[in-house]
Amino acid sequence: MTSSIFNSLRNGTLALLLGTGAGLAEPAHGIAMYGEPALPADFTSLPYANPEAPTGGRMATAEVGGFDSLNPYILKGSVPWQLSYLIGESLLGRTLDEPFTLYGLLAESVETAEDRSWVEFTLHPEAKFSDGSPVTVEDVIWSFETLGTEGHPRYLGFWEKVESIEETGERKVRLTFNTPDRELALLAGLRPILKKAQWEGEAFAESGLDVVPITSAPYVIEDFEAGRYISLKRDEDYWGADIPFRRGTNVLDEIRLEFFGDETAAFEAFKTGETNFTREFNVARWESQYDFPRARDGEVVLEELPHGRPTGMTGFVMNTRRPVFEDWRVRQAMIEAFNFEFINDAMTGGAQPRITSYFSNSPLGMEEGPAEGRVREFLMRWEEDLLPGALEGYALPVGDGTERNRAGTASALSLLSSAGWVIDNGVLTNEATGEAFAFEILLEQGSSENAAIIDMYVQALERIGITPTISTVDSAQFKERTDAYDFDMTYFRRGLSLSPGNEQYAYWGSEAADTPGGRNAMGVKSPAVDGLIDLLLTSESQDDFIAAAKALDRVLTTGRYAISIYQWNISRIAYDADLHHPETIPVFGDWPGWQPDVWWYEEVAEGETRAGAEADETSANAEPGESPEETAQ
Repeated sequence: MTSSIFNSLRNGTLALLLGTGAGLAEPAHGIAMYGEPALPADFTSLPYANPEAPTGGRMATAEVGGFDSLNPYILKGSVPWQLSYLIGESLLGRTLDEPFTLYGLLAESVETAEDRSWVEFTLHPEAKFSDGSPVTVEDVIWSFETLGTEGHPRYLGFWEKVESIEETGERKVRLTFNTPDRELALLAGLRPILKKAQWEGEAFAESGLDVVPITSAPYVIEDFEAGRYISLKRDEDYWGADIPFRRGTNVLDEIRLEFFGDETAAFEAFKTGETNFTREFNVARWESQYDFPRARDGEVVLEELPHGRPTGMTGFVMNTRRPVFEDWRVRQAMIEAFNFEFINDAMTGGAQPRITSYFSNSPLGMEEGPAEGRVREFLMRWEEDLLPGALEGYALPVGDGTERNRAGTASALSLLSSAGWVIDNGVLTNEATGEAFAFEILLEQGSSENAAIIDMYVQALERIGITPTISTVDSAQFKERTDAYDFDMTYFRRGLSLSPGNEQYAYWGSEAADTPGGRNAMGVKSPAVDGLIDLLLTSESQDDFIAAAKALDRVLTTGRYAISIYQWNISRIAYDADLHHPETIPVFGDWPGWQPDVWWYEEVAEGETRAGAEADETSANAEPGESPEETAQ
């Protein structure tokens, strides 16, 4: 990763990443939220891809859990998260070096009004599906309409903002919007395009393992066994292998997802070579358990990659739909009782810093102390809706590292008392009704790390008279219950980018709070949150966009909706020495679109090892002061 990008992030500016200038007014090879794309129309390949990468080989990963569907575009079923990236293809493609920029993929050009009230795409003449049939405007229109009406609820918000979609010429399709929202033109470019004819007579929203979606992407599903594995093969006749956005990408012959019952079995599969790529999210395990024979012999490469993305939010979310968590003082008490320093020491040796806000580790994150300038101006528009700390400043409690965490316990009890809860015979009880404080923590089977964290948390809660119920369910039940918001507290992860936009409505917008299968797990219904998301999407300057993001970060953080755990500002990956990636790492780092996209397979000569070379490469790419992701959802 280049030092110029990291310096721009540290200095709190997105100028390098977002661009400046007026909007597009004629067909172009790409589109940016502000200004023009950084890459010229005649660019050869993405700057973090190797256009000379050879084809061949395989990448196999170990996944915890299972699946019962191959359709990632609907609510029904449990689908491996990777499928939407591996088999889906859209009109435009996202670059990982420019947060708000897209380049031509199925569409060879894009045109939009200066006010972004409409966008028009011209399909690439060579675009075709994996069965050899051409991608047509009819397929595009059907895909937008079907996803917006029968697809996963995440597509609904966009579709409601579409006034019309129509064919405007040979290979041309135009969408006109009914609301001011600068991001809509970009979101239109990212909608997956499916083959209309495949779904004639089929129940799109009810499909599962019975229909393998036909798409135009570089990979097709070759074989699978429900809950066990999915094998995707490279389409040797893929139409777009030589367009600039794809050149040097998706060259591995096979991508294989192997599924295991728990983290231990998944790790053993990597150690023995059954799989050949893994991510490690626990620094203690990274430092203590990766000295196995294949790693010592140089057959496995260990690498740490920094990135410039926001931390997002990872931890345990409280469902404010439930009366027990309606009061912000109760939620703050739950945060006070969570002994992060002790838990972090036990789980990671104290090596991983805590997530302090939703957009921390980026120029979009809230700053310490009182809100100032444009951020304060924006917040004051919803002053009556703000909770303590939004204007004045807020920081998470810091314990002394001991198991008892006396200060945190005392603070939690004080907050609970102010909310009407008192200790009665060792049990936290509602002073007015006499009912005990009770709630359930829902966990997914196989996540031993989350279970260990919750075990320590429960011990802390017992000191304030709370004994929660712990329910561990399989992946299908976990998805069913979280889709229905049938939980009090559960583990969740929301990965955030440097280009927050309409997905923020899905994550924490009021309209999404009661949508089954939605992403608003905490049930946020806040005029301030909704209004600040509106500002994000309608800002005409970078300064206002950044101020709106910082203000939104303050409102979400002081909402006390989630108990955050540690952050991953470094991606720790391990992989077979025969797998390779370019030395240039994009600003988003290890993120969908990078792995497996720009990786290739090339056998290391007998007797050689890449360990030393990789170590040098890693340190050369690391920036002073950078903390060393997630998957993508």
